[in-house]
Amino acid sequence: MKDGSEVAPDGSPIQVYRRLPPMGEPEIVHAAIPAGATVLELGAGAGRVTMPLIALGHPVTAVDESPAMLSTIRGADIVKGDVRTLDLGRSFGAVLAASHLLNTPEPFRSAVLSTVRRHLAPGGVALFEVYAPGMDWPAAVGRLSRIGHVAVTVERAEVSGRRIDATVAYAIGGRTWRQAFVAEMLDEDDVRAELARAGLRFDRWLDRSKGWFAGSHLP
Repeated sequence: MKDGSEVAPDGSPIQVYRRLPPMGEPEIVHAAIPAGATVLELGAGAGRVTMPLIALGHPVTAVDESPAMLSTIRGADIVKGDVRTLDLGRSFGAVLAASHLLNTPEPFRSAVLSTVRRHLAPGGVALFEVYAPGMDWPAAVGRLSRIGHVAVTVERAEVSGRRIDATVAYAIGGRTWRQAFVAEMLDEDDVRAELARAGLRFDRWLDRSKGWFAGSHLP
């Protein structure tokens, strides 16, 4: 990385995330919520899920702490903010926490879940994406995959219990960006427990192979 300004506060390379296409996420969300439901999207990034959801008929409020990421989004209500402390004073029919936000270790995860609960309307649907349960990180090291025009390689993955310390390389047109991160794997029991502590419940898997599930307020 030549220019530090090309990196979002969480370490995401902005030029890469602007080029990542949706991979079925908007359709998963759309199928799980009522037609025309309002959506609060936490960690919207460059809008690869946001704009397809708008095209599917959902008013979206897109939240991210990176103005450079948000600058590519069109048609949404844009909010520059921290997903851990966000309080818009209103609720939404659906709250979306994709991009593996829940895999981020504490205290981040609990703060995000509190934000979800705070903004989720009664009877609303919370939608989450986590790393697919059982994902084998060491086996992925060195394996090249493609997301649209972006070549993705897990260069390093050190696993200790449910904790992962990894580096992923993204390549586009002869340039390479690397993103290091620490995450925690969550199985269904973990997910149920984490949601319950936040006053939410696990309802169902939307696509277990991709780590998508739906939740709601505890009764």
